[in-house]
Amino acid sequence: MAIIKTDEEDSAMSAAAFVLVHGGWHNHSAWDKVTPILEAKGYTALTLDLPGAGVNTIAPASLGRRPFDPAAFAAEPSPVAGVTQEARTQAVVDLVKKAAALSDGKVILVGHSAGGMTISAVAEQLPDQLLAVVYLAAFMVPNGMTLLAMLQHEALSSALAPGLFIGDPVAIGATRINPASTDPVYRSLLKATFYADVPEPEFAQAAAQLHYDESNAGALAPSAITPGRFGTVPRHYIRCTQDRAIPLTGQDHMIATVDAAIGSTTTAHTLESSHSPFLSQAAALSKVLIGIAAQAFAEQERASAVDLNP
Repeated sequence: MAIIKTDEEDSAMSAAAFVLVHGGWHNHSAWDKVTPILEAKGYTALTLDLPGAGVNTIAPASLGRRPFDPAAFAAEPSPVAGVTQEARTQAVVDLVKKAAALSDGKVILVGHSAGGMTISAVAEQLPDQLLAVVYLAAFMVPNGMTLLAMLQHEALSSALAPGLFIGDPVAIGATRINPASTDPVYRSLLKATFYADVPEPEFAQAAAQLHYDESNAGALAPSAITPGRFGTVPRHYIRCTQDRAIPLTGQDHMIATVDAAIGSTTTAHTLESSHSPFLSQAAALSKVLIGIAAQAFAEQERASAVDLNP
């Protein structure tokens, strides 16, 4: 649905804040092309490195040993195995509260990929502090289900990401990839999974930012969302049609499953992109996000008017 804003609405929305949550193996730099576009339009855009990611990660020690031993790398217990989903949720809760203080309570929470599990938990905790919650090719799963269980559903059977996994996740306490691999077959799979429509130089730069281990906690923590809290937050899903990490069939399955369970409708948007439109289509993605913000603000204004004139 097209959103047409008046100058007055545009000015009102200029104080709104986006909180942008990265996905698995990524960090805040995933949003580096999007945040300047949002800020140029008058929005605040806040990002973070989740616990266990970016500056908060620790690489397996076996990577520094020479000669490199692939078997040791595959078997080494993860240094971030102790990171919990609760810690990640709390980190984003804190950032949402900061964003709310900066924006008079007008916050749009966005999560990419595995970050969808975290934004669902935050929306359940802070439904009154969010204008909208937005899933960008992200895991959005019904109450009681885990990311791993959803990944194993037939709707996601064509996902390429499992082909990147190294070692036994149960034994090492994490899902491990090797973004530093020089094996051309592995690097080709890495690009196809996350960055199929990203130019080679940008792919190399993005891959260099990835960390090795994702704690199993995020994949094994059951979703805990309810109609009375999570379900009261307007939610949007940005479908990525060329995604090979979370195939479009899986994205659509999650939308339908959560809508049926929660009893309200997810507004869907579509980008003809791979899993990483924040790199390949930053302007188009930002336009969708800004439209969502305008729509969410308009809905809030209408609800306030009804409350004032029962």
